[in-house]
Amino acid sequence: MDELTIKRFLPWVVATALFMEQLDATIVNTAVPAMAESLQVTPLSLKAVAASYVLSLAVGIPVSGWIADRYGTRKVFAAAIAVFTLSSILCGLSQNAGQMVVARILQGAGAALMTPVGRLAVIRTFEKAELLTAMNFVIIPALIGPLLGPTVGGLIVHWLSWREIFFVNVPIGIVAQWLVHRYMPDYRGESERPFDWLGLVLFGSGMALLSWLLEIFGEHQIRPELSVALFAVAMALLLAYWAHARRATFPLLDLALFKKRTFRVSVGGGFVTRLGVGGLPFLTPLLF
Repeated sequence: MDELTIKRFLPWVVATALFMEQLDATIVNTAVPAMAESLQVTPLSLKAVAASYVLSLAVGIPVSGWIADRYGTRKVFAAAIAVFTLSSILCGLSQNAGQMVVARILQGAGAALMTPVGRLAVIRTFEKAELLTAMNFVIIPALIGPLLGPTVGGLIVHWLSWREIFFVNVPIGIVAQWLVHRYMPDYRGESERPFDWLGLVLFGSGMALLSWLLEIFGEHQIRPELSVALFAVAMALLLAYWAHARRATFPLLDLALFKKRTFRVSVGGGFVTRLGVGGLPFLTPLLF
């Protein structure tokens, strides 16, 4: 497969996977009342369905770079799409809230590998002068997904059932899988690095605990003093990772990147922007 063919089709490969992931993240919100009625639970109790997905993302994303370097972008990306698609089927077949939470954890694991590994392949394929155009093409479908999610989800729930919401991912996943095996390049790391297990425990547990606290914030599910204590534990774990990363030869996440001004600006700007962009798909169905 020549370089021109890869550059022509790789953005479509990554864009298809990102579209599937972003569509799934917002399409579920409109189905919560129907899901709660079908599973015979209160709508608020299904918060764990969303929280489990977020926690899986928080733990899985930092590991994605090392896995891609070790096993290759093609295998990892194909495996991520397969896990995401199969877990979507399991979500649609769930008979209770517990099964749904387990399926969403698997789905989050697949999503945690899809986005970083896909973007890594794009970065390694395109020259710096071509990178902005390629990334813009990849991101557009990811922005369309959240816009379509509430509308498509509402139509599916109204005319069919909430289970079909998860089955929407199946044909998209099959197309993405075909594109991966045909056009995804197989990049690997130049040298094998040891995996930072201590960093994973410190950063993964700290981020998972912090993400969980943010998910239940304002719902008064736990006492305020317990929330403060758990928040302190989460920050202590993240500070412990910061101290570990400064000494480690191959840290899970290299915090030295924040010394670069362009990186700091992009992370800070992206954080503020995503607060607005990510909030709209959740607020719009509630307001309607």
